[in-house]
Amino acid sequence: MLNASGVTLHYGQSQVLYDVDISAKVGEVTCLMGANGVGKTSLLKAISGRHARSGGDVILDREALGSIPAHKLAAKGIGYVPQGREIFPMMTVLENLETGFACLPKKEREIPDRIFELFPVLKDMSGRRGGDLSGGQQQQLAIARALIAKPKLLLLDEPTEGIQPNIIQQIGRVIKALRDEGQMAIVLVEQFFDFAYELGDQIYVLKRGALELECRKSEISREALLRAVAI
Repeated sequence: MLNASGVTLHYGQSQVLYDVDISAKVGEVTCLMGANGVGKTSLLKAISGRHARSGGDVILDREALGSIPAHKLAAKGIGYVPQGREIFPMMTVLENLETGFACLPKKEREIPDRIFELFPVLKDMSGRRGGDLSGGQQQQLAIARALIAKPKLLLLDEPTEGIQPNIIQQIGRVIKALRDEGQMAIVLVEQFFDFAYELGDQIYVLKRGALELECRKSEISREALLRAVAI
């Protein structure tokens, strides 16, 4: 579903990504791991169009994306759940979900029952303002909003950050369910090692903006991967 090759990225005069190659398959969770500040979020921004690439190619479902802005990439099937969630605090839960309609034809602009099956709390709180939700509930809302647009590729940036343990477990179950449905590729950036290791099928480790390690989870022990991430 996703093939990114030679991706480079600059913030002003500072280069933050160096010729990074990654791919993500439908029905799998691809994990981007590494210490803080190594370029994981920057890579998601480069793929999603949040920040223009300095170089490299991104291919989604056999289509070369070129230099396309984020809203057009969303319409092509890239769903992005950013670090910090970025829900609309003054809008209701239902209104937040409906913002995902912008990527859909008018005849498809409805909230599927599946969304509330995955996140029951959102149905109970559909009339509440987004800003009144807890951090964990806001994270569920952010993921659900991305799913409204029926993405081919779902990018998740630190979905467990600042979330209580019971909600982390629920989010993990949702990610597993989405993977097992086999309708999308999932790329997960995650600092919580055990969470990422449990979910991951394909592993990439970044260090100082470059690819340090690429492997299947089945090819590396937990201990060896933990050492690679910690370096």
